[in-house]
Amino acid sequence: MHPTIDQQVTFLYTRNLAETAQFYEDVLGLSLVLDQGSCRIYRVSGDGFLGFCQRESAPEQPQGIIFTFATRQVDEWYRLLSERGVEFEKPPAHNPDYNIYHCFLRDPNGYLLEIQQFLHPDWPHPVGRE
Repeated sequence: MHPTIDQQVTFLYTRNLAETAQFYEDVLGLSLVLDQGSCRIYRVSGDGFLGFCQRESAPEQPQGIIFTFATRQVDEWYRLLSERGVEFEKPPAHNPDYNIYHCFLRDPNGYLLEIQQFLHPDWPHPVGRE
């Protein structure tokens, strides 16, 4: 029998933990679940977490990373974050290549964030289908 994985945490580095905390807590509204001093961990969904650790070696312009928030409320997130002063790199749009509806923004560290709804009926845990 294969062992289970009970939770998932993605850790990213930041040069400015205070600015990052303000964005993820006050702008995105994520719940802080663990403050380890130089690292802060946020709940993204049930058992999915995102952590940031203060590191001087953090990249100034991160490349090759997209952190995706899956939701059926892409437009609502776009409106809320726009009202909070967030500038989007790409407004909500359908992407026929992947059969998704999504938008893009960047956090204060330069990480690319995607807010996305999967429209594909074969997605194992479809967001937006009851």
